[in-house]
Amino acid sequence: MKICFFDGIDIPYTSEDINSNKIRGAENILINLSLEFAKLNHEVTIFNNCVKSKIINKVSWNNINSIKDKPYFDLAITNNDIRLLDKVKSHNKIAISHSIQTLEKFLRKRQLISYIKNKPKIVLLGDYHDRNRNFLIKIFGSFKINWAVDQIFIDSKVNIDSKPSNAIFISHSDRNLDLLIDIWKKYIFPNNNRKKLFITPCDKDLVKFNIYNRKFEDKNNLLLDLSNSRVLLIPGHKAELFCISAEEARELCIPIVTMGIGCLKERVVHKKTGFIAKDFVEFANYTNILLNDDKVWSSIRNNLYNLRGTNKWSLVAQKFLNRAFEK
Repeated sequence: MKICFFDGIDIPYTSEDINSNKIRGAENILINLSLEFAKLNHEVTIFNNCVKSKIINKVSWNNINSIKDKPYFDLAITNNDIRLLDKVKSHNKIAISHSIQTLEKFLRKRQLISYIKNKPKIVLLGDYHDRNRNFLIKIFGSFKINWAVDQIFIDSKVNIDSKPSNAIFISHSDRNLDLLIDIWKKYIFPNNNRKKLFITPCDKDLVKFNIYNRKFEDKNNLLLDLSNSRVLLIPGHKAELFCISAEEARELCIPIVTMGIGCLKERVVHKKTGFIAKDFVEFANYTNILLNDDKVWSSIRNNLYNLRGTNKWSLVAQKFLNRAFEK
C-alpha cells in the first residue's frame, strides 16, 4: 500500500532527529507511525520541510515543495493542516489533530474548503480532545488513538529497588511551569527544603528554593533525568491534549502528581499510577507523600512497573490502519 504523510511545520526534520529536543509530540507521532508502516512493507513517503530528499529506514523523506501532478496514494495523512491534502489524490484521507480547533479558528485558518473537498477522518488524541472539538469538524468521521512512547523509553532498564529523591518537570515551559513554581515555593519547599525540583530551563534564579534548570538537549538527557527522579510534577494545561511527557514518565515507572488540567486525568489513574489533586494544597500534599513516604511511593512504582511495554508503536500502527479503513 502507498501511504504518504504531510507536515507543514517550519522545522526541517527527518527521523534522524527523533532524539532531538526540536521534535515535539506531533513530529514524534509522524516519525514513529511512518517507521512502523514501513516495517509492515508499505511504501511510505513523507512531505515536510526537510532540506533534501533521502530514504531512511525504507521511508522516503521529501521537501513539501517537490510535489508535482497530484500523485495517488492509498492513504494520505496530514499533521493538523488539512489544506495539504489538496496536493494528492486518495480515497482515504486522515487529519491528525493536535489542537482544540474551534469552528472560528477552523475558518480563520482557511481550512473549511479543503475539509469539505477532502472529507478526511479526524484523529483525536483522547476524550478531552473529543469533548472540546466542535462536532461540525468531525462530520466525516473521527477516531481516538492512544499513542506510544519512543523505543528508547521502552528499552530502558528500570531499577525497581532504587529510591531517587527529587522531583522533575519535563514539559515545555508554556505548560504551566510558572504555576508549578509558585506551588513549589509556597506549599512544597517549606516542608522539603532538602528536596530538589528540576525543571525545563527558564530565566529565573530559583536556586534558593532548590529549583534547578535541567539540561534540555535531547532524549538521552531526558531519559537520564527521568531515571534519576522520584516524581513527575505536572499540573496540566488546557492546551494539553495527550501529554507525551506523562507517558514517558509512566513507562519509566515514575509516579505523577497532577491537577488534571487538560487531558491529564486520562494519563493518571488516581492512587494507582499517581495522584490527581483538586487544588494547590492537595497537589502539595500528594507531592509531600511521594517525596517522603517510601511505602506509598513503592506501591505506585510497582503498579507502573507492571504496565511497562503494554503500548508499543507496532500495536498503535496496526490499530491506526484498522480505524483508517473502517467504514
